[in-house]
Amino acid sequence: MNKKKSNVLIIGEIGVNHNGSINIAKKLILIAKKAGCDYVKFQTFKAEDLVKQETGVADYQKRNLKKNLKQIEMLKKYELSFIDHVKIINFCKRKKIKFLSSPFDTESLELLYKLGIKHIKVASGEITHFPLLRNIAKKAKRVFLSTGMASLKEIKIALQILINNGLKKENITVLHCHSDYPTKLQNVNLNVLKSIKKILKVDIGYSDHTLGFETAISAVAMGASVIEKHITLNKKMRGPDHLASMEPKKF
Repeated sequence: MNKKKSNVLIIGEIGVNHNGSINIAKKLILIAKKAGCDYVKFQTFKAEDLVKQETGVADYQKRNLKKNLKQIEMLKKYELSFIDHVKIINFCKRKKIKFLSSPFDTESLELLYKLGIKHIKVASGEITHFPLLRNIAKKAKRVFLSTGMASLKEIKIALQILINNGLKKENITVLHCHSDYPTKLQNVNLNVLKSIKKILKVDIGYSDHTLGFETAISAVAMGASVIEKHITLNKKMRGPDHLASMEPKKF
């Protein structure tokens, strides 16, 4: 990736790869800025409101963590406080890169709005979280909608909810996404991009969880105007998403 201006927006997905450290988060923001990203993306959530106490981690998380934890134990390590958000957003402003986050509940969404964040990423798991979608549509200026594990019908319903509650269709980008980390090349199915664009008449993008960059380039060739890709300092770091992320040099 270079700094030449293009019609493709690049989202550097930091997610929870900061491992709960503001210093690591800042290093990843600098990497994304140097690579020419338009956005860095985080996650905003309250662990207690997100999962039940007894819920285990997903299989891919278990593999990547090399440890069998409860979801809540894992998520508490990566939860960002209000002050953490302020520090990260201010750092992004100083470095002239846009801050983006996925809220997982209404309280987290309101926190983002309070901090002036009006560009929102809807995580794949929240595409059927209709109360959250309605609240997003009322104030958000731009929405990136991930579709991992969603049917075409579910994507269509989510779009209708966003549009019916005040968000303009031209301010929505639907991101094709496969929810395995990392995604095997034989499972990518980029033809979905064409189907979404043709049937739903909406801007399309690709949230890439493969190990390389080939599928992202192919997605752009098929009309994707947004590419989202995970960044990590080191793929060997302990955490659920590091293995499916790109290290600085390759990014």
